[in-house]
Amino acid sequence: MATPTHHEHKQQAPKRIGCMVVTCSDSRTPDTDSSGQLIMRLFKDQGHEVVAYHLIKDEPSQIRSKIEEACANPEVQAIVINGGTGIARRDSTFEAVDGMLEKRLDGFGEIFRFLTYQEIGSPAIISRATAGIVKGRVLFSTPGSEHAVRLAMEKLILPEIGHLVRELTK
Repeated sequence: MATPTHHEHKQQAPKRIGCMVVTCSDSRTPDTDSSGQLIMRLFKDQGHEVVAYHLIKDEPSQIRSKIEEACANPEVQAIVINGGTGIARRDSTFEAVDGMLEKRLDGFGEIFRFLTYQEIGSPAIISRATAGIVKGRVLFSTPGSEHAVRLAMEKLILPEIGHLVRELTK
């Protein structure tokens, strides 16, 4: 009996994922949150459901609270957080997220930084984009720029989100 290929796994993946989008920013408003709006639009364009959207300050307690809220909602299968992944004093998303991850998807951050490096060069090392599993949900944390969000969504998250959710529910 042949082992299923990754193509076969993707074919068996759910086509509609329930997602929560969280923007971490001290300066954006729902009207100026172009990155959060882009994530939601790209999810919807692919047939996924945005169950919840939140715009919060880049405060670890608020970030952890939203992740816990997502994990308590059975409709949320995936969480995408944008913003706060740099090294500025106020950038604390990575620390909040990393401390909650039960399993890490190191390849996400590695490949994201590689793709970013191909586009902008050495400043890619500043990104602390990360991903992993929290209480049966897949979580992605991306930089907050619209360009970075588009890259992460189109090249990594959207192509694999169904596959990841399928793997979590096996």
